[in-house]
Amino acid sequence: MKVLLISTSLEGGAGGSAYRLHQSLQNLGMDSQILVQTKFGDDEAVITVPKHKLVKKLSKLKSEQRLDSLPLKFYPNRDRSSSFSLQWFPAYPIPSKVAQLNPDIINLRWTCASFLQIESIPKLNKPLVWTLSDMWAFTGGCHYSQHCDRYTDSCGACPQLGSTQDCDLSRWVWQRKAKAWKNLNLTVVTPSSWLAKCASSSSFFKDRRVEVIPTAVDTKKYQPTEQQIARKLLNLPQYKQLILFGAWGNSHRKGFHLLQPALQNLSKSGCQDNTEVITFGFSQPSEQLDLGFKSHYLGKLNDTQSLALAYSAADVFVAPSMQDNLPNTVLEAIACGTPCVAFKVGGMPDVIEHQQNGYLAQPYSIEDLAQGIAWILKDRDRLQKLSYSAREKAEREFTLEQYARKYKSLFNEILESQNGYFHTKKLALSR
Repeated sequence: MKVLLISTSLEGGAGGSAYRLHQSLQNLGMDSQILVQTKFGDDEAVITVPKHKLVKKLSKLKSEQRLDSLPLKFYPNRDRSSSFSLQWFPAYPIPSKVAQLNPDIINLRWTCASFLQIESIPKLNKPLVWTLSDMWAFTGGCHYSQHCDRYTDSCGACPQLGSTQDCDLSRWVWQRKAKAWKNLNLTVVTPSSWLAKCASSSSFFKDRRVEVIPTAVDTKKYQPTEQQIARKLLNLPQYKQLILFGAWGNSHRKGFHLLQPALQNLSKSGCQDNTEVITFGFSQPSEQLDLGFKSHYLGKLNDTQSLALAYSAADVFVAPSMQDNLPNTVLEAIACGTPCVAFKVGGMPDVIEHQQNGYLAQPYSIEDLAQGIAWILKDRDRLQKLSYSAREKAEREFTLEQYARKYKSLFNEILESQNGYFHTKKLALSR
């Protein structure tokens, strides 16, 4: 079986997950290739697609991503902290490249950032398995709908665009998808149960097959390191309780505006002297942040070893997202035996078992988020049990081998059923 993955990038959460699947499929003896926008490294099975000649000329003036987003300028009141992808600008001749490679089946991954045009997907002309990293595939352009459920109908009057008009840009994107994708040979895969429910309730995928295959983590690279050693290597205090969280960027969805007051509340409970905060993903900000505790900024950690040390050095990892699929950071943390605290939203309950390997706070409750952190840190014996359960969960449900075998089984099933259908049809026509 020849499998082709299509992913804008191999970086970030979605891109890294795609590349891990590619490598794991190869380890099972499968013929796997990846089509990407930009290639890093020397893996010959990773193939880049050159831009159209006209796009190269236009890109001298503006990048293809900026050209693709030009219609958004008509919405000056849009939420600029949220991503919104139109995928209308035909920057890359992906269907022709796919035809050259001639795979048996295609696994679409995250393909935004102007990489794969909406109208190009039916031109791939192969059985498709689409792994959803977020909600974009079934919305009118947003990647997370927040509290909007218009994707269950036909979008329009999009709150993220600041629009009150039904026939707005989100309706235009929705109509393009509806027209282009109505006859797709498609199976949908989601990493979390939450995203599967959202996809099944959407107007696009309500009649499609939707499977849940959790994202995996390399449990050999992400594994517990003795805490004292991890702290020594990262120059962190040995005898403090350490709370870890990752970059918040400028996204309201990531929940830093809820984490900050939760930490401030926690600092008033009498644990300020023996507790400190560590962060990764960004350098120390120019303006002092009041987190309630002394803070250590590890900066951007680009290698697996440094990330695993950061998780191992911490007593608890906090992921305060308001809406999320199945964050790699949470998977990496539990694989390193670090209990996690998060709101009971999105895919978090698929990973965090309340008071078994972490704590699920009531959605958006600052007080309960603080309570969850305090509950984990309060009892050292309980913390050890939580840590053991976290690692056990990762080994039981989120290994790379399980990940690849589930996809291999799905690919085989799809191809066998379709080959059987065409064989039966051929026999019927020959009679």
